[in-house]
Amino acid sequence: MKISELLKKEGFSLSFEVFPPKTTTAFESVESAVKEIARLKPAFMSVTYGAGGGVSEYTLKIAKQIKEEHGVPSLAHLTCVSSTKETVQRRIRDLRDAGIENVMALRGDLSDECTLSDYRHAAELVREIREADGDFCIGAACYPEVHPESKTQAEDIFYLKEKVDAGVDFLTTQMFFDNNLLYNFLYKIREANITVPVVPGIMPITGANQVERAVKLSGSFMPRRFKSLVDKFGHDPLSMKQAGIAYATDQIIDLFANGITNVHVYSMNKPDVAEKILANLSDILGK
Repeated sequence: MKISELLKKEGFSLSFEVFPPKTTTAFESVESAVKEIARLKPAFMSVTYGAGGGVSEYTLKIAKQIKEEHGVPSLAHLTCVSSTKETVQRRIRDLRDAGIENVMALRGDLSDECTLSDYRHAAELVREIREADGDFCIGAACYPEVHPESKTQAEDIFYLKEKVDAGVDFLTTQMFFDNNLLYNFLYKIREANITVPVVPGIMPITGANQVERAVKLSGSFMPRRFKSLVDKFGHDPLSMKQAGIAYATDQIIDLFANGITNVHVYSMNKPDVAEKILANLSDILGK
């Protein structure tokens, strides 16, 4: 099922994200985690593409398993950084031939090893997917704060509008830890006539070592309340995990209470984290 149709359904829902293995030997453990998360019957599951645009064959394989073996709609990430048009077109055909209906179109993260080739922006990838023979539902990323490469939020929203106009069906946000940032962002993009559904992305921080990485990846603002949580419980892994899940749950409840109906959880191949969040919301979600 297309995610654009899922997002029209009444009621609250959660989706979860998983990432593919970096090596063949790690595939079995990832496959097991995917199976356990799929067992929770989320609205859909997304599969990331891997650092630097690698491991695309695993992304496709896992997305296909989620849909065919576990009966959960899947969303396959596709990046274009350092890729030629020929390579991207081949990957789009592979997605179509595998029966994947939903694609998350991303430029991809730049690294020292990555150089831009045939693509400079995600909007170019969106247009290519939209023009391809496949009738895909296309998702794209957005930043409730400011994209690290944008000078201002106004500039960021300008390029986001260009990306949406290229053919995006829905947006998923980068992680954030202060819901007010999202509400302010939604107000601004609606004023800019960006009307597609926006699915907030929530990252449960279950270990103190995740904080630095989260800030580095997204430049996320850490509220005082969240910093206090890490300062108090960061030294104790079990306490930090419980507190991080509680904080993420509280964010999701606030989002639901303020008119958001669909939330995406960056579950990081951790079935126990996904299950605990789902349990915390069982009556709200009707599960």
